[in-house]
Amino acid sequence: MKEIFEWERFLMNELPFKFLAEVIVRSTIMFVFLLIALRVTGKRGVRQLSVFETVIIISLGSAAGDPMFYEDVGIIPALVVFTTIIFLYRFVTWLTGKNVWFERLIEGKTVCLIHEGRFSISAFKKETLAQDEFFSELRARSIEHLGQVRSAYLEPSGEVSVFFYKDEDVKYGLPLLPDLYHEKSKKIFKNGLHACAFCGNVVDLPAGNAVCPVCSREEWVAAIRTMRLS
Repeated sequence: MKEIFEWERFLMNELPFKFLAEVIVRSTIMFVFLLIALRVTGKRGVRQLSVFETVIIISLGSAAGDPMFYEDVGIIPALVVFTTIIFLYRFVTWLTGKNVWFERLIEGKTVCLIHEGRFSISAFKKETLAQDEFFSELRARSIEHLGQVRSAYLEPSGEVSVFFYKDEDVKYGLPLLPDLYHEKSKKIFKNGLHACAFCGNVVDLPAGNAVCPVCSREEWVAAIRTMRLS
């Protein structure tokens, strides 16, 4: 009776069993590569999922998909890939629970982006979050200027957590509305409170030119102090 399946090809695609050792090595290499690649690209690309969780999803998705479509991919090597990824997942999870340094390396850490109505310049140098993108994020929360924000944090998941001043504590800040922000200029035309267009530092300036004492930039925007709309 003719066999329905060619079992040797179906299980191993005529590959030697020693190939399974190569599968384990390949899986480990790709796992580490994906982890590094996603850490380098930044949190925003994997929003709501940790970098590590995204690596697991991609790895398992590939391991499940290839045997479905490619005749030259055996079932057993795919199962070995699954087993290897799950083992690595459990190992990394265990290690992150034991070692704080390793946990920060894998998952990242919370970064302060705004402190007392002003950008944290050192944080923006480290993160891939563009200023324009962050402005859009704040405007989506009905925030008109930085003076309304007491602090804001970029979480390991890529989410932005924002804490506001009470209405009576709102101070002058850098406008986030495009029509006001794009009026930034190196020339100060009128005496009054102005916000640095780069870091948001607010200074009472006379007409003329000025250099920000915080970030040494020279572009300014007239600061505003409107209350936040609930």
